[in-house]
This record gives sequence, C-alpha cells and structure tokens, in this order.
Amino acid sequence: MKRRDLLVKLLEVCCSKISITQLHSQCLKVGLAHDSFIVTKLNVLYARYASLCHAHKLFEETPCKTVYLWNALLRSYFSEGEWVETLSLFRQMNAYAVSTEERADNYTVSIALKSCAGLRKLELGKMIHGFLKKEKIDNDMFVGSALIELYSKCGQMNDAVKVFKEYPKPDVVLWTSIITGYEQNGSPELALAFFSRMVVLEQVSPDPVTLVSAASACAQLSDFNLGRSVHGFMKRRSFDTKSCLANSMLNLYGKTGSIKSATNLFREMINKDIISWSSMVACYADNGAETNALDLFNEMIDKRIEPNRVTVVSALRACASSSNLEEGIQIHKLAVNYGFELDITVSTALMDMYMKCFSPENAIDLFKRMPKKDVVSWAVLFSGYAEIGMAQKSMGVFCNMLSNGTRPDAIALVKILAASSGLGILQQAVCLHAFVTKSGFDNNEFIGASLIELYAKCSSIDNANKVFKGMTHKDVVTWSSIIAAYGFHGQGEEALKLFYQMANHSDVKPNDVTFVSILSACSHAGLIEEGIKMFHVMVNEYQLMPNSEHYGIMVDLLGRMGELDKALDMINDMPMQAGPHVWGALLGACRIHQNIKMGELAAQNLFQLDPNHAGYYILLSNIYCADKNWHDAAKLRALIKENRLKKIVGQSIVEIKNEVHSFVAGDRFRGESDQIYEMLRKLDAKMRDKKYSSNLGCVEH
Repeated sequence: MKRRDLLVKLLEVCCSKISITQLHSQCLKVGLAHDSFIVTKLNVLYARYASLCHAHKLFEETPCKTVYLWNALLRSYFSEGEWVETLSLFRQMNAYAVSTEERADNYTVSIALKSCAGLRKLELGKMIHGFLKKEKIDNDMFVGSALIELYSKCGQMNDAVKVFKEYPKPDVVLWTSIITGYEQNGSPELALAFFSRMVVLEQVSPDPVTLVSAASACAQLSDFNLGRSVHGFMKRRSFDTKSCLANSMLNLYGKTGSIKSATNLFREMINKDIISWSSMVACYADNGAETNALDLFNEMIDKRIEPNRVTVVSALRACASSSNLEEGIQIHKLAVNYGFELDITVSTALMDMYMKCFSPENAIDLFKRMPKKDVVSWAVLFSGYAEIGMAQKSMGVFCNMLSNGTRPDAIALVKILAASSGLGILQQAVCLHAFVTKSGFDNNEFIGASLIELYAKCSSIDNANKVFKGMTHKDVVTWSSIIAAYGFHGQGEEALKLFYQMANHSDVKPNDVTFVSILSACSHAGLIEEGIKMFHVMVNEYQLMPNSEHYGIMVDLLGRMGELDKALDMINDMPMQAGPHVWGALLGACRIHQNIKMGELAAQNLFQLDPNHAGYYILLSNIYCADKNWHDAAKLRALIKENRLKKIVGQSIVEIKNEVHSFVAGDRFRGESDQIYEMLRKLDAKMRDKKYSSNLGCVEH
C-alpha cells in the first residue's frame, strides 16, 4: 500500500486531537503536508476534535488554497455559529481568488447565504444573490434552498416564493425550505398547503425535516385531526421511530391538549432523549395534569436522566399551577445543583412558582440575586403580587422597573393594567393610560382590551367606551372586553346591543370568551331569558362547545328563574366534571328558592371538591336556618369551628393623598381603627334613624 493511501485511511479513522497531531507530523515528514486532499481532511479534523484556531492556523500555513480547503474552513466556522467570521472569510476568498480552483463554487455560496440568514443580513444576501445571477450559478438546488432560507428568516416570503418558482422541478430540500419558511413566519396554513401540493400533486417524498415542519404547522393551528394525519403518514413511511419526528408529534399533542395520544406515543418510544422527556412534562403541565407532570419529572430524575433548562421550567409551571411549594423547593435545589438556578428563564420560572405558591419572600430573594433582569422577570414580580391579593405592591415594582431602565413590552403593560384593575383607583388608571399612549402601545388590541377592563373596574364606563371607540382595529378580545365592561356595570341591555353590533355589523365572530362576557352581563342584569337565548345562539349558530364557565353562568340563570330541576339536569349532562363554581351557583339558587333537598346535594358535592371553603358550609347553614332546622345548622357551624375554616376575608382599598390604604373585614390592626369604628357606629345610628333595614334571613357567624 502506498504511503499516501495509508495516511488517507488513517485520517478516516482519526478521532482525537493527539492522533491528528501525530498524523499531521507524519504528513510533514513525508512531504504530503500541502497535498490538497490531505490538508483539507486535516483541516476538518482539527476543527472537529481540536479547535477552530488549530484549523485556521493550518489553513494559513497552506500556500495553495483550493476551493475545497476554503469550503472546509467556512463550513467549520458556520457550524459553530461564527457567522461574522464565515462572511469575512468569504470576502477574503473572493478577493484573493486567482485560478478557477480557488474561486467560490455553489457550496461556498450556500454557506455564505446561510450565514447571512443567521445574521438576518438581508441586503448582503441580496448582493450575493445578484452575484449568482451574474455568474449564472443560481440554478443549483442547494443554492436555491439557501436563498429561500435567507428570505424566510428575514421575513420576506414573497421573495422566497419567487426563488422557489425559478426551479421547474424542485427537490425535497427546496420543498422543505419553503414549507419551513412559511411555518416559521406564522403562516401554518400556507405551509400545509405547500406540503399537500408536494406530496399529493408533485408526488415528492418528504424527508424527516419536512415532516417536522408539517407537524409544527399543525401544532400552530392546534389542529389535532390534521396532526393525526401527518402522524399516520409518518407511520406509513416508517419514519415514526425517528426521535425528531416523535418529539414533534409530542409537541403537537401537547399543544392540542391530547394528553392520551401523547402518553401512548411517549410510552411506545424506544429511544427517548431529553427533548422527549421535556415535551411530555410540558404536555402534562400545560393541560391541567400537574401531578402527572411532576411524577414524570421525578421518574426522569430517578432514572438518572439529567434535565435541561426546558424540563425544569416545565416542571416549575406544574408546581405553580398546583401551588405545590414543597415540590417547587426540591426542583429549585436541583436547579442549583445543575448550575442553572440563575439562568434567566429558570430564575423567572422559579419566581413565578414562588409567587403562585404564596411565598413572595423567596421570589424577592431570588430576584435580588439575579445577575440580569429582563422585562419578563420584572413582570412576573408585579403580576405575581396582584395574583396573591397584594396588588398595591405591583405599582411599586413597576416604578422600580422603569427607574432601573427596563422598558415594558406589550405583555408587561397588559399585566400591570390587570394588576391596577384589582385596585380600582381611577387616577392611577388615567396615569397608566397616559403612559401607554406615550409608549406607543395605544393601538395594541390586547392593551386596549386591558384598558377597557381597567376603567370598568374603576367605575368609569365612559372612559372604557372612549378607549373602545378610539381603537382603529377592534378584534374579538376588544369586543369581548367592552361587552364584559357593560355587564360588570349591570348594563345588560347595552351589552346585548354591542354583541349584536359585533355579530351583525363587523367582520369579527364571537368566541367562547365573548359568550362568557355576554352571559355574565345577562346574569348581572337579571336578563334571564336573554341569557338562555344567548347560550342557544352560542351552541347552535356558532357551533361553540360550552366550557365549565358557561355552564356555571347557565346554572345561575336557570336558578334565578326557579328552574332548579333544569339546572340540575344541565349539571348532570355536562361533558366535563362540574367544578365548585357550578355547584356553588346551584347552592345559591337553592338558598333563594329554599330547596333544601337539592341544596344538600349541591353542598355535598362542594364539600368534596373544595372542603376548606367556609362559605359553602355557611350557605347551607343559612338554608337550614330559614327552615328553622336549628339542629343541622348548629352541626354545620360546629364543623366550621372544628376544622378551623375561615371565610374569605373581604378587602377594600382606597387612595388618599397618593397613598394606597388596604382594609379587611374586622380589621383592628390600623392605627386609626378606633376612629374608623366610631364613625361606623355613627353611620349605623343614622341609618337606624332613617329606618334602613335589610332582610339577612339568618345572621352569619
């Protein structure tokens, strides 16, 4: 065997820095160090097993640089994400090329275009595209794919399609590029249209990358049936064993809420990687199966599978949703052990978990230790305070964020507006509205909807209406908010007018949230028959599936009419388990109409679903009192004391001289308590003089 052939064979099996160095030394000794094939192979190996610096040094030491050597180095830099250096080398190559052997070829250009795509350098990419047309080398499929990727990543899908159409018989790579482009640019319908055309009309067989993009498009659309079709296609082509495809299907099933399909697929998978585990944990966490999510996460840890940041964040979401502080603390310890506690996404998820588990002191401690704080971490803090009933602290955090130089995005503004609506302070609402306008967000539909809700909660329906009328584009969220605002103020007939205006004189179709708004409006205004009619419109005209919230309002409406049997039938016919708010509505109706038997049935269900809610025990006790059943009423009140149940404490907030004061029922901890109660006594005496009275039925304990 010739010496050169032996060295080539040894280079093929070389897999360490030491062996590369030894073989390089041998090549120098036998005078093959400048052999174009060998030096290119050495360059690739140095980049793979040593470093880019070693590869670049060898490149610089080579006097005759062929296009293959240039391409090897360019590909190495590109693979490491060094796109700026890749383009710098590309410029050098074009500047120094003399012979045809040194000039850029189609492969070189495709690497340069992909680097432009990575950097979103559209203008430079267009210049390279022009160069291709001039040199007449733009008909290569890989170059075409790189051009489509460039235009897609820069959001120029029209230009991407123009490139695609220049190829009369596109191959699977070109088809995949255009499908992926549409999917990543938020046009899943067009992505799937191209996928269908590729498979059905052109009969081009998709590869795994194409199918991943198709599955992702289905996930964007939350289209379970279409996703199942893609999954079936994968199985027919025997692609379903590939991890990347199985993971894309797990993501799809998670996004469409198909827990059973995801679980079956996950258990069938032979080779599960960390993405598989993370996708399944996320599927459970995002679809109300928090216990399953945490059980799976712990199973993964027990099997010595190291979680990544995504897995930890999903597990923390499950803890936050279920208020599982104990499990959350354990995951926090794991994050510390794995060294990514202070990674901004993990820290933010930890803060969110602590806030939702009513442990703000832990969230604040972590927040102070975070080396970098972005707008998301600030937003978690001020929205977290609002969610645990400490909305008065939210504005302080928001002001600190602004002082810190962090500017809010649209999501942060929606959250601070929601927090402020919990306070109901009009002056604060006006200030926030001015800030929104100054920041240029006043035409954002979600912020507009939040402003409408804020003004409604501040008892300023006129301002809410002004915001609504001033919005240039009104989507379903905006319409739903203004309908809810009028409903909140007891103006049910005005809410109905707005609903019909939206339905009959706009391009917007009501969704399930809109019907929650209009049903609630009818309920608050006592428009019982209109509310029942709206429910039938929702189901029959708009073909919308009612959820638990819709059923709860309907039970309330039927209960107000005295149609308790119909209300109970509706509960029994619900496709999902009735929650506490549904049975609570029935129990309230039984109190009004003094139906003891049905009230007991509703209460028994409530005691199982929410055993620590004192209000349900008190409500049933009041029903017994009204029936003069003192024995059973006393038993219930004894049970409340025995289990140490407390009523949810009412809270009031007032603003005096730019200072927010919070009061709770029976509050004796304020310095001014004596004066406040003295004033209450005086007001009570005046009310008695004016002969005000109320029929409380049975005095609450």
